[in-house]
Amino acid sequence: MASYVESALTKGEQVVYQGKVSIWSLAPLIVLGFIFLAFYGLGLLFWAAAAIRYLTTELAITNKRVIAKFGLISRSTIEINLQKIESIQVNQGILGRVFNFGSIVVSGAGNPQAPIPGISGPLQFRRAFVDTQESNGQPQAVAQPA
Repeated sequence: MASYVESALTKGEQVVYQGKVSIWSLAPLIVLGFIFLAFYGLGLLFWAAAAIRYLTTELAITNKRVIAKFGLISRSTIEINLQKIESIQVNQGILGRVFNFGSIVVSGAGNPQAPIPGISGPLQFRRAFVDTQESNGQPQAVAQPA
């Protein structure tokens, strides 16, 4: 079965960068799983939630747009054309800086902000976006400091 990103590609569109969810951003669910494991296996539900979030989140930058897909049964997607993106903001807390994970907030022209939480290497994601946008000859997005 093809991934959502692969099935959403249009003619002439190629994936330039693929991001992933950071295991460190799922640490609260994993820790809660350990704590509640003794309570009739309730911790397994927390572990299942973490695994589902990790395995079903897809992030990609193509030569035409940014694509993010969340969810297993109910699906939520974000797809914004590169020329419509005005800025990308990186948000990292202290633990995010230490373990290299954070959130990206994509702001598009005429679109509300689209947060993409808990991704691994958010600065690399932003750098890949800016490189792709520049190689397409489009104006550079304004990167907001964290």
